[in-house]
Amino acid sequence: MSNPKHKLTSLRSNNYERADRSGSDPGPANTVLNGQNPDSIWPPGTDSKSLVQNFKYPFSFANKRTYEGGWSREVTVRELPVSKTLAGVNMRLTAGGVRELHWHTAGEWAIMLYGTARITAIDADGKSFVADVKKNDLWFFPSGIPHSIQGLNPDGCEFMLVFDDGEFSESETVLLSDAMAHLPPEVLAKNFAVGQEAFKNVPREELFIFQTDVPGGLEADQKAAAGVRGKSPKNFAFRTMEMPPTRRTKGGEVRVVDSSNFKVSTTAMAMVTVHPGGLRELHWHPNADEWQYFISGKGRMTVVATGNKARTMDFQEGDVGYVQKSLLHYIENTGDTDLVFLEMFKADRFQDFSFSEWLAHTPPELVMAHLHTDKATLDAIPREATVVMPV
Repeated sequence: MSNPKHKLTSLRSNNYERADRSGSDPGPANTVLNGQNPDSIWPPGTDSKSLVQNFKYPFSFANKRTYEGGWSREVTVRELPVSKTLAGVNMRLTAGGVRELHWHTAGEWAIMLYGTARITAIDADGKSFVADVKKNDLWFFPSGIPHSIQGLNPDGCEFMLVFDDGEFSESETVLLSDAMAHLPPEVLAKNFAVGQEAFKNVPREELFIFQTDVPGGLEADQKAAAGVRGKSPKNFAFRTMEMPPTRRTKGGEVRVVDSSNFKVSTTAMAMVTVHPGGLRELHWHPNADEWQYFISGKGRMTVVATGNKARTMDFQEGDVGYVQKSLLHYIENTGDTDLVFLEMFKADRFQDFSFSEWLAHTPPELVMAHLHTDKATLDAIPREATVVMPV
């Protein structure tokens, strides 16, 4: 007799049918994970039996580096092997907590998930940039731009960093403390025109994240940083929610931010909101792989790969998804609250092809010959990209 605890008890009706048809799973099971991943436990009949590379990794599984002042964890190609072009770092800073002054060999794109922070940088002309950012604000620091991040009152911040190199690791950056500790004192004295004793108290180990006082007013920091060079004409921050949605339908909305409206960024983003029952339409991206971060809600995605392969996986907040360039996919809201997620691309411009738009702009007789359907069905297909269904 089958063990009822291994039956799927709170999933969509087609999962019940698969469970009944395929039998129970009487062996050991992690019932919590099973409940979160119904389309992996009982794949839809439309999925192929051929292996499709895993395209999901939860940040909950990532190793967390903790410090006085905050923490950091990352999902790179080491955790998600398919993710070759982009890597993500999730970071939390307390009020006053500092991600120490540093720079990267990769470009850093970021979105604020919670709270407020102060970011600082200088451009290639030595001109300063200091700004405060809040939830849903973005920043972008190109490779080699030195910068810092500090949490503000009342409760610091949390943010997601996306780097344009899947091999990237936040533990392999150029840190101010690390650089100073590995330079001969006489060289430092000569370079900075001070005595060798000036830097005798430099930390011998990296700081990475550390706790200090909450900074004062923004204007005072901006004035102090400007010095003789002045303020940078480049804006390294972007206020996402101050722009209207790029597309809004009954099913949800999308905001696209790329180099067309955020000039310094070479990483493109679409922030997508799908209402309950809605669908991020069938589409593909011709110019780059898609790295996803799920901010809130629950959904599922099917990726149709080459060679008669397809796989469906379930996602919830905190998960990373990945779709290789030019592969057909959709994201469906399977929960009862809004599904909000990011689509990220190692490209300066956002591009996608709508499956509906393609069929609607191909001679109908040719499409009917392929699909064995009728003209009335083709006439009902949306004539332009909807992005989120229903229209």
